[in-house]
Formats: sequence, structure tokens, C-alpha cells
Amino acid sequence: MLRKHTEHTRAVWHYIGLVIIGMGLTQYIPLITSLIFSEWDMAFNFLISSSSALLVGSVMALVGKHTQHQRLGWNQGMVVAAGSWFLGMLLCALPYYLSGNYLSYLDCCFDVMSGLTTTGVVLIQDLDHLSNGLNMWRHLLTFIGGQGMVVLALSVLVKGTSGAYKMYVGEGKDERLMPNVVSTARYIWLISLIYLVVGTLVLWIAGIAAGLSSQRAFLHGLWVFMAAWSTGGFAPMSQNILYYHSAVYEIATMVFFIIGSFNFALHYAVLTGKRKELVKNVETVSFTVTVTVLTLITALGLMRLNVYPDIVAMFRKGFYQLISGHTTTGFMTVYAKQFYLEWGDIALFAVTVAMLFGGSACSTAGGFKGLRIGIIAHTLKREVKRMALPDSIVSVEKYHHIRDVVLDDSQIRSAFLIVTAYVVTFTIGTLAGMLCGYPFGMAAFESASVTGNVGLSIGVTLPSMPAALKVTYIMSMWLGRLEFMSVFALVVYVAGKVKKKCTAR
Repeated sequence: MLRKHTEHTRAVWHYIGLVIIGMGLTQYIPLITSLIFSEWDMAFNFLISSSSALLVGSVMALVGKHTQHQRLGWNQGMVVAAGSWFLGMLLCALPYYLSGNYLSYLDCCFDVMSGLTTTGVVLIQDLDHLSNGLNMWRHLLTFIGGQGMVVLALSVLVKGTSGAYKMYVGEGKDERLMPNVVSTARYIWLISLIYLVVGTLVLWIAGIAAGLSSQRAFLHGLWVFMAAWSTGGFAPMSQNILYYHSAVYEIATMVFFIIGSFNFALHYAVLTGKRKELVKNVETVSFTVTVTVLTLITALGLMRLNVYPDIVAMFRKGFYQLISGHTTTGFMTVYAKQFYLEWGDIALFAVTVAMLFGGSACSTAGGFKGLRIGIIAHTLKREVKRMALPDSIVSVEKYHHIRDVVLDDSQIRSAFLIVTAYVVTFTIGTLAGMLCGYPFGMAAFESASVTGNVGLSIGVTLPSMPAALKVTYIMSMWLGRLEFMSVFALVVYVAGKVKKKCTAR
């Protein structure tokens, strides 16, 4: 039994090591970018950081080399996912720290977790004058995080492990597009890379039309698409999307982050000819309903205060922020303080709810997810039917998610459990904000943003905010992105190891 336990531990180390190796290798992309633009100091920083990640990852992978084909249980698979994200945060923060653009290593870790979880709130200093290499790394983090660090490793470094699906689920995904999870991971990356080419081209042209030079328009187009597709919210300028002052740019980004918030299984279905899924799928239906209702509430709130003078301004400012929040993207065409000073309680309430609802399951988006909202809605419908129908009639409730699915109690329990976990995390984050001196409205808005991995800010997330709140938000982003269970599994795993060592002494 002890030997088997040791083999499981070494297998966990092995697969975490492979994920870290993958993150170390990806740092060659910003390293090469720095070399192209003669940013020698930044290139050296990436060389140090990538070497550190490759060294740590290789040591961990070698420790478990002979157990790499060990069958991982659900607990070990989830520990690999959560452990990879935590260690990845610490190591991926090195280029940030070495750049001198942060006040502390904690701030660097905050921004890495914000990028990997596709949240988008930032603590970086002097963003408008950042090096191209570091900007490439910031947006690459959101792109990798959207698809998943484990998905990246499964695509390139892992071959046919029996525990692959457990690691995949531990990263907040459960759809199988192909016969096995490794092929599914590769197909997810293929879909994303196809969209990357198309999206970069569109935003490159839009950037030139907005007045940027060809080279700058290309880089901005690449980076902004990475953040849009991954619903990440990062942008190369401190004014975010407002910087471009372009309706075309705003519409293009809106299209991309809406598409990015859809389930990868839905993308696969549409790309293979099943276009009716767009109107039949429970997630697109629930998304349409919630967006419509929340848009009406937002418009009502803004119209009562006469915030925007016409329908065009209402669309570019009001609807853009709402849909950016609902897809958990976090792109902004207003300043953070405008939310608090101009929008009023009704519109802010709608955006806060939208951020918690989020996008689709098995997508780059965060939040409750449309699938769970749909399941809860169908549960209510089923219970109403049961009360209305005679006891002798058995009512079977179905919903459509790629195929017709019979609603059962396990799905209902899972949906309610995860939604409850989100609400509890949101509540704790709101309370933490209030304890740090922020008004309830500001604390609730920012907590919804980090818990739902959104990135819209009302002005709380600043380098000057208390360290305790930074740690709280890091935990909220981490828990929200991995949908709680894998992080809980890691905590239990580490606690068990500590307890065994203490008992042995």
C-alpha cells in the first residue's frame, strides 16, 4: 500500500513537471520577440525565467519518470491540474519581477494568475510603455490559460496516459470532442489557432483603419485577439479598448469574445456541419435569455440617469460593458471610475449578475456557466410539472447540449454545488473588500469580477490595495477558473502529506 502511495505521488510530480516544462518552452516566444525588437535586457530576463521553469519541470518529471504510465485516480488528476497552476504562477511571474514593472513579487503573481485564469485585472506599472516581449508574454498567458496549461501539455508532451482525462477535468473541462482526451486537447488548440490567424488579420486591418502603423496594428491585433478569444481582458494600453476610439475595433472584439465564450464542443459541432446547435443548444439559449434580460435592466438604469445621449453611445458604452462582463472578457470602453460615479445601482447590479453568470462550460469563459444555468432552469421546470401533474404520471425532463440529455439528480447536484461555491467565494471576496475599507457596491462588483474571471474593474484593483485583498483575489481567480474541486483536492492532498510527516516524527 505504501509503495502504491509513493508511486502515485511520483506520478503527480511527473505530470506537474511536464506542464511546467511546457510553460518554460512557451517563454521562447516572448524571448524571440524581445530579440527581434532589440530588447536585450528583456530577452535575458526570459532566458533566466525559461531556464528556471525548464530546470524545475525537468527535475519533477524525472522524479516520476518510471511511474509516468501509472493510472491516476480522480484525486491525483485534479492535484496535477491545481498544482500545475499554482507552481506555474510562481515560475511564470519571474519575467514580470525581473522587468522592474511591478512593486512586489506578489503583484507579479497576481498578474500571472489574472492572465492564466483569463481574468484581466492588472497591477502592472507603466503599461503604456511596456516592452514588446513582456506584452507578448502577458497576452500569451491569457491565450494559454484560456485553452488550459494542462491542455497544452496534453497536446504536446503527454502520450496516452490513462490519467489524462482526470487532469483534463481538473482544469474545468469535461467535453470529449474526439475519441480520446489527448486528441481532444489537440483539436481544441487547432480550433484556437485557426481563429488566431483569422482574428489577428481582422484586427490588424481594423488597427490600421484606426490610425496605427502597420507593425503596431499587427502586434496589437495579435495581442488583443489572444485576450478576446480567451475572454481575458488584457490589452497593450492602459485605456484598454477605449484607446482605439474605433467602433469597428469594438465590434470586431465583441464578435471574437462572444465566439470565444462558446463551448469548444459547440465549435466542433458547427465546424462539422451541425449549425442548428447554435439555436438548439441549452447554453446558447440560456445565454440569449440572460443577455436580453440584463441588457434591458442595464439600459433602464442608464436611461434613468441619462448617462448616454443616444443609442449609439448606449451600445458602445452600455451594451459593450455588459456583454464583456457576461462573456467574462473584461474589455472596457469606459474608465473604471465611470462605473462607480456614473452608472448607478441598477446598471451596476445588471453587470455584476452578468459577470457571475459567465459564458459556456468547456470554453475559455468563467462564471456559473450557461450549462448550469440551463440545468437549474430545467430543474425548476421539472418541479413545476411535478406539482401540476397527477402522481401517476412520470415526467421526464430533457435538455439539448450537443445531444438530447435526460436531466438526472447527479447533474442537478453538481450544478447547484458549483453555483453555491461561486456564490460563497463571491461573498467572501465582497466581505474581504469591505473589511479593507471599500464600500459594499465597489467590493461586490470587484469580487464578482475576480470570482467570475472577468476583469472589469470599478477601481478597487490597484497596486495600493492591501496585500491581504490581493491574496484573496488570487485565490478567488484560481478557484473560479478551476471550478473549485481540483483546488480542494490539492489542499486535502497537501494537508495529508503534512499530517503524515508530523505523525512519522
